[in-house]
Amino acid sequence: MTSLYGYPSAEHQIPKKLKILELRNNLNSIKGHVAIRYFGWIMITIIFQVSIVVFLSRAAPQLPPLVSTQHFKLPPAEECKSGRVYVYNLSPVFNKWFLDNCHDIDPWSSRCNAVSNSGFGPKATGLEVVVPENLAPAWFWTDMYAAEVIYHHRMLNYSCRTLEPKLATAFYIPFYAGLAVGKFLWYNYTAKDRDRHGEMVMRWVQDQPYWPRSNGSDHFIMLGRLTWDFRRLTDSDTEWGSKFIYMPSMKNVMRLAVERSPWDDLEVSVPYPTAFHPRSNSELVQWQSFISARKRTSLFCFVGATRKKIKNDFRGLLMSYCKNESDSCRVVDCAATHCYDGAPAILEAFLESYFCLQPKGDGFTRRSFFDCMLAGSIPVYFWKGSFMNQYRWHLPGAYESYSVFIDHTDVRNGSSIRKVLERYSEKEVRSMRERIIELVPKFVYSWSTQDLGNTKDAFDIAIDGVLRTFKEQSERP
Repeated sequence: MTSLYGYPSAEHQIPKKLKILELRNNLNSIKGHVAIRYFGWIMITIIFQVSIVVFLSRAAPQLPPLVSTQHFKLPPAEECKSGRVYVYNLSPVFNKWFLDNCHDIDPWSSRCNAVSNSGFGPKATGLEVVVPENLAPAWFWTDMYAAEVIYHHRMLNYSCRTLEPKLATAFYIPFYAGLAVGKFLWYNYTAKDRDRHGEMVMRWVQDQPYWPRSNGSDHFIMLGRLTWDFRRLTDSDTEWGSKFIYMPSMKNVMRLAVERSPWDDLEVSVPYPTAFHPRSNSELVQWQSFISARKRTSLFCFVGATRKKIKNDFRGLLMSYCKNESDSCRVVDCAATHCYDGAPAILEAFLESYFCLQPKGDGFTRRSFFDCMLAGSIPVYFWKGSFMNQYRWHLPGAYESYSVFIDHTDVRNGSSIRKVLERYSEKEVRSMRERIIELVPKFVYSWSTQDLGNTKDAFDIAIDGVLRTFKEQSERP
């Protein structure tokens, strides 16, 4: 049947139109699903990227300056003869995030105490029987690997800090490399896990406008762990540490570390943090007077624990030797006594002894070197790597003026430590102890918000050294 105009009638057109409409609807539905999915993936990508940006910028507030930048005054030029330091304002994911997530940055236990209180840790308790009562507030349970946090907070309050990068002689990268790698050193984490934060932060730093002027040779960073934790040679997941120091972007960057590689001219070792953080020059002088007048009852002491998994463990040898020489040697066995940082038993042993035996730690050095000298005791080293080429800005090169060296092979072959130490006359011992007491200000980190007057502490000496090095570098033809 046709219409008046010769076209098929409506009755015959309806089924055909329905089929066409159905086909179009199906086609539009397919297009719609494709469009929705495509649009959805775009939105997911955008949301993910925005989330990353928000996370990096707002995961935690930036470390609050100890001196408000709103009232920051540029010090006179004569006070900063070697120049000024600019502190990069990194995303909190590279520093503050580790403080806010301190329960999760160690595979075994919380690190919240270790990173608290500007890196000084909790107030020390129970020391009243060991230290003068008026000095007890200057003592904290400070972790041996907390220097990254301490340096960051001190730098924010540094007298020669500048907020204008164009005026800077040195650029400080406040990345907590030790905290970033610490969690990934054990268990089944990969090499990429250990490298991730370091690669991210150095990409960011290289994009900054002041990096190209020297390709990073006026930049520096503080590494709170031993240098060996950042020197992985291959990409094997089974090899220790990160490759942070070997990254191409780190080629010219100066590193401050609690133990340096003796073959790396760009690396400088700085003292491990001890438990004593004087709030004034008066407290520092009082402590020096206290350890100078302290009566000592033991010729030498050993503080530590044996390492049974190590073949021919030298610490075990020292432990046995000391126990056999109980009339001359005082022992603190950390397998039986809880030797947390600055524990009373440790401090008391050092205060009671003229000499303290100092084997290697996790590297050639250990925090105990400085705990020993802080108590006015003379360190006895057994490896030249423990003192040679270490702490050259903080301790004098005339090692024999404040320490004793006995080769570890001689001890293994039966040489008597007691007889070696007894050869030193009373006058020589007194001279060595007086030298150590003079050096105390050079290896302690003072309370961040206080001034020691004209006395420079470990932090001041380290940053002065950095600035002096960069200034001399810039003046070369």
